[in-house]
Amino acid sequence: MPRRPARRADAGARPGARGGGQRRAADRELRTRPRGRAGHDQAGRPQEAAREEMTMALHTRVCALLGIETPILLAGMGRASTPELAAAVSNAGGLGVLGAASCGPNQLRAWIRRMRELTDRPFGVDTLLPASVRRGGGGNAGGPPAESLLPQHRGFAQEFMAREGLDPLDEAGLAAALGRDPADRDGPVPLSRAFFEAQMEVVIEERVPVYAAGLGNPAPWLERLHANGTKVMAVVGTTRHARQVVESGIDLIVAQGHDGGGHNSPIGTMALIPQVVDAVGGRVPVLGAGGIGDGRGIAAALMLGAEGVWIGTAFLATEEAGIGPGQKQALVAGNDEGTTVSRSVTGKPARMVKNRWAAAYAEAGLEPLPMPYQGLVSAPVTAAALAADRAEIWGGFAGQGLGMVRAVRPAAEVLRDLATGAERVLAGAGRFTGPAAGG
Repeated sequence: MPRRPARRADAGARPGARGGGQRRAADRELRTRPRGRAGHDQAGRPQEAAREEMTMALHTRVCALLGIETPILLAGMGRASTPELAAAVSNAGGLGVLGAASCGPNQLRAWIRRMRELTDRPFGVDTLLPASVRRGGGGNAGGPPAESLLPQHRGFAQEFMAREGLDPLDEAGLAAALGRDPADRDGPVPLSRAFFEAQMEVVIEERVPVYAAGLGNPAPWLERLHANGTKVMAVVGTTRHARQVVESGIDLIVAQGHDGGGHNSPIGTMALIPQVVDAVGGRVPVLGAGGIGDGRGIAAALMLGAEGVWIGTAFLATEEAGIGPGQKQALVAGNDEGTTVSRSVTGKPARMVKNRWAAAYAEAGLEPLPMPYQGLVSAPVTAAALAADRAEIWGGFAGQGLGMVRAVRPAAEVLRDLATGAERVLAGAGRFTGPAAGG
């Protein structure tokens, strides 16, 4: 089968163009397309196995909008969705998205440039833009200022580490464990307003193909992003937020339900997706997210009106993911009851693998501090746990699809199985209708 040239992310209509003839979810097209560019290993060397051409039939308007071959996007998971993982997904026909939430501006620029060395396919960058932090202030839900509570919470963290036998890391060890670039040492405080704004300047200067706001509304930057040809999406957890970002001129929406890993919604995925689809009325495509771990979940999201999916946990246990061996094995050993939602790491509700740090906060009855202050408390703990490969103390973020992760595999293989699994389920859906359905 002849190779077809890779499509650019700026191909097709300009951002904001909403042609009346755009297909609704029920009218999505299924067609056969070749997939595959030569993949690369972690050093950027071509892998002969990745040259194998494959048939990919799953196709929606998201593919044309983003210049990809199948509407499966790698969720921008902080530190896990590295250039190596994101490039592997892009090279396999999906959209790889860098999980850059905690990357300082220098590291973010380096990651983007590394992506361009590993792939000539479209890719995305995910950062956070929480409105509560961008508004400033050190409030604590009507209580004392967060700064005044930092010594108490840091003391709790130190006691916890001593009890668990975790050795505190020095500044260099902390940066290494958290994957921080020394070039950002004197930069803005991570997850602060200045930090988020510095990240956005890099995203704009580097003219990335796709930008995803994992939290918040990127409206203040939309004009500059669109001027670069960047497609812009936002992760939402309510119809109210979906309407807000659509009115701002966003290009895609990710509807992520309570099932999802990391920061998520109080609303379950099955209920959220169709309500967001209805709320935006076809003006922009909606991607489903939250607990989608195999082809059955993708097919379900499409039937609920989504036109693609944003998947994280299924790609965590891959050879390219930027997490440690202990974390990957903990994912493989996990099950449907293996996650919890806690504010103990970032200050915002986030779903994570059950761990002793979150449990200790809950048992102590301590109210976590708001973002970014809670991160100042948790970072020494999570970094020490990562350095010691103690996944029982901090195993990372993951969604409720955890029980569907059964082995550590190459990312391209995971994407292939997701796509073909969805095609298989959709092709067989006709057995539920028609004269033979009840027979």
